Amino acid sequence: MGMKNLYLLVPLAPLAGAILAGFFGKILGRTGSHVVTILGVTISFVLSVLIYQDVQAGHLFNGPVYTWMESGGLKLEIGFLIDPLTVLMMLVVTFVSLMVHVYTIGYMAEDPGYQRFFSYISLFTFSMLMLVMANNFVQLFFGWEAVGLVSYLLIGFWYTRPTAIYANLKAFLVNRVGDFGFLLGIALIAAYAGSLDYAQVFAKRNELAAMTEAVTGWPLITAVCVCLFIGAMGKSAQFPLHVWLPDSMEGPTPISALIHAATMVTAGIFMVSRMSPLFELSDTALSFVIVIGAITTLFMALIAIVQTDIKRVVAYSTLSQLGYMTMALGASAYSVAIFHLMTHAFFKAVLFLGAGSVIIAMHHEQDMRRMGGLRKYMPITYATMLIGAIANAGLPPFAGFFSKDSIIEAVHFAQVPGAGFAYFCALAAVFVGGLYSFRLIFFTFHGKERFREPAHDAHGHDAHHDDHHGHHGPVEPHETPKVVTVPLILLAIPAIASGWLIGTVLYGNWFGDSITISSAHKGMATMAHEFHGVLGMMAHGVTTLPFWLAISGAATAWYLYIVRPDLPAVIKQKSGVLATILEEKYGFDRFNDWFFAGGARGVGRGLWKGGDQVLIDGVMVNGSASAVGWISGLVRLFQTGRIYQYAFGMIFGVFALLTLWFNRA
Repeated sequence: MGMKNLYLLVPLAPLAGAILAGFFGKILGRTGSHVVTILGVTISFVLSVLIYQDVQAGHLFNGPVYTWMESGGLKLEIGFLIDPLTVLMMLVVTFVSLMVHVYTIGYMAEDPGYQRFFSYISLFTFSMLMLVMANNFVQLFFGWEAVGLVSYLLIGFWYTRPTAIYANLKAFLVNRVGDFGFLLGIALIAAYAGSLDYAQVFAKRNELAAMTEAVTGWPLITAVCVCLFIGAMGKSAQFPLHVWLPDSMEGPTPISALIHAATMVTAGIFMVSRMSPLFELSDTALSFVIVIGAITTLFMALIAIVQTDIKRVVAYSTLSQLGYMTMALGASAYSVAIFHLMTHAFFKAVLFLGAGSVIIAMHHEQDMRRMGGLRKYMPITYATMLIGAIANAGLPPFAGFFSKDSIIEAVHFAQVPGAGFAYFCALAAVFVGGLYSFRLIFFTFHGKERFREPAHDAHGHDAHHDDHHGHHGPVEPHETPKVVTVPLILLAIPAIASGWLIGTVLYGNWFGDSITISSAHKGMATMAHEFHGVLGMMAHGVTTLPFWLAISGAATAWYLYIVRPDLPAVIKQKSGVLATILEEKYGFDRFNDWFFAGGARGVGRGLWKGGDQVLIDGVMVNGSASAVGWISGLVRLFQTGRIYQYAFGMIFGVFALLTLWFNRA
């Protein structure tokens, strides 16, 4: 079998599993459905490993597989670009997806939509693989929209719950805002470069850099990059288009892990890295990227410290970590962003799936105020989540330390406007990250066993449940089955060790020509000069400010939730409006609900009344019909069938023409 056929089989195997489970799920049954989908993703993972080895041997590929159509010299094709950046994404996506598929067997065991869920997550994997393997903007856009569509189906999987329907609609609409910018960027490239093939566009990048956009007069390359990044802001949930991601927790936990760890939210980071030849030509765009990333990193981390829903803590952690990746992109450290994407995929998948394991054990309770003391009941879940929390906090020797520390260093060396602000946000977020990571661990697994206490909503209990099965009443926690814990263990291993590949991935020219860095941006070169191996980095790391900030955050969490568990309530009371601002998530949700969705003064109602009813229905539809009716009534006066009226009309017409003629003469 030729390599091109192997490339095709990587995305098509999960697609085949999705079709079989989706259309023939009732015939296959539960076991048959999860077997075909897991087999499809396993084939993708094994082939990704083989392709990775082939790429390491120096065999790259860039070419079309199928030409969809051709118009005026513009080809719309399906094609693959197989290089180090692609294969790294393929390995991460297929491995994490495989673990999520296996985990789902245990998590969704009682759900009536079992076959449908497996079909969706397999289709999600296919969509993400098509996105990362693309060699042109058409296929990139197809994968981009496909992951958005399937995420809509998955977030609203429990479609009988109004909150799930609200969440998936919110995700869909917010992503459409970003996708509008993304489509504008692609349209500008098609108009000015005359091609949608990556290689051809990149070959013309210096010509594009010399052009200006015809309507606004902006430098074309800046307009293109900003538009493309607006698309990334939607998919990768950057401020202010971040609001959809926390609400996506309404979906089942396995899809929360898949969306937040290895797919969809990482699509924007990957896309900007792939477009590095273009972004490197616009410092304005890079400045925009680094500032947006900085705001997201710090301000989303702050919200995580007041969340009580275990999944939402991890969700806001994801927002903050995505902000770190975005800052790295703005600092021209694309390889560092992808490196953190990889390490984050592993430790964030551990945290999400570990949270799901806790939810199962707690009979689908998600409120951490109803937990506590679970360590002795769930030793495997506790150990793996502790590994994930340490990695998330960025402490050595775990994976998150190497990638997060590299991002902070890259931002420190960045020379674009806004880098100083970004560096401050990155350091501040390290402390907050240590605080919320260990708050989750101490609040959930240590301290008093609060799950034996009766829940009273009137006293502030607002837990919501991760299913629609209606599990309530007294809880007796227990460790989850092996089908849940084995994927946790397998993901915990790279959450510890994947960071040790830093020398190869970042400083060994591992990405080759798949990432371009301008000679004017010297941050990565400086970092490479100062790198002295994994042990040297750890030894130096314990003397730096980020390490002690992370330790301070962890120590603060220990004091507040182990030594003095009464203090958080006191601090909240004393904080007053600051605590309210964080609990209200800076008011974005309230503003969006008022401005876009509701209220007599809202844009939604205004567009409905003024735009839909008055302009479209009243003027354009009903108005045109009324105009036709009026003209018809007027014409009818002259079409009576009476000869004398026609004769009078002819005489009057001749008289009018003669009058005009003599007046002109």
